Amino acid sequence: MWRYLIGRVFQTLLSMLVVTSIVFVLTRLSGNPVHLLLDVNATERDQEILMRHLGLDQPLPVQYALYVKNIFLGDFGNSVLTRRPVTEHIWERLPATVELGFVAMLISVLIGIPLGIYSAVRRGGVLDSGARVFAVLGQSMPTFWLGLMLILFFAVVLGVVPAGGRGGLSHLILPAFTLGYFTSAAILRLTRSSMLEVLGSDYIKFARLKGLHEQVVLWRHGLKNALLPVVTFAVMLFVQFLGGAVVTETVFAWPGLGRLILESITTRDYPIVQAGVLVLSALYLTGNLLVDVLYSYLNPKIRHARA
Repeated sequence: MWRYLIGRVFQTLLSMLVVTSIVFVLTRLSGNPVHLLLDVNATERDQEILMRHLGLDQPLPVQYALYVKNIFLGDFGNSVLTRRPVTEHIWERLPATVELGFVAMLISVLIGIPLGIYSAVRRGGVLDSGARVFAVLGQSMPTFWLGLMLILFFAVVLGVVPAGGRGGLSHLILPAFTLGYFTSAAILRLTRSSMLEVLGSDYIKFARLKGLHEQVVLWRHGLKNALLPVVTFAVMLFVQFLGGAVVTETVFAWPGLGRLILESITTRDYPIVQAGVLVLSALYLTGNLLVDVLYSYLNPKIRHARA
């Protein structure tokens, strides 16, 4: 088990290094931020001074080496535009992204798991058909379109919730539902298929032959094993929400980390883009590692095989 954990940690660190290298190169290929910061009447001398001030006058390998060194020291540099430390920008936006991701995941689980369980238990019924339609719609509608339709109906026509921004609970309802609807459909389908597989297994049939009450068979023996892949998937969803909420944050003007990265790409603010992607990648890879560990812990067969 420990050998497996050490190997996964090493893979995570190696993946972070690869992500850092790719982002560093791609941000440089997007253009020179000096052209956006200076006036059109600026001279070449002005450009040289600014590039030297930003450290862009050095060769790319030197810039990369300094960047990696500073990361290990916990220094992500300063924003090109505001000249404030990048960590300040990240910490200002990260809580909003975590808040949105947590509520969206909660909505996904509260909708997807009960519907998936009932759909499997009442297979072929009216609710089962409705749940499958719900799942298909949830995974086929583009997130930006759903968000715009919700804004149009609930914010513009009815006026019951704000159209965007971050504030109280009312500001969180539409973006969280928009982000969570797609994944609730995925959780519903996974729960349903997992539950159907468990209900058709031999030990469930044996439990029924022993005369156990149907509720005991379903909830104690069936659900406990059926939720194993659902739990690991839900953990991964939360991590994906942190990095995949860019569209939703943009549609609802939600001041999260994804929107900050998008704005920084537009203004070619290299340090923020690099740090933002690095933070999201670290969260994603760490979540991946935790899911593997959790799955190994919950499934004894996997734990003994990797020991």
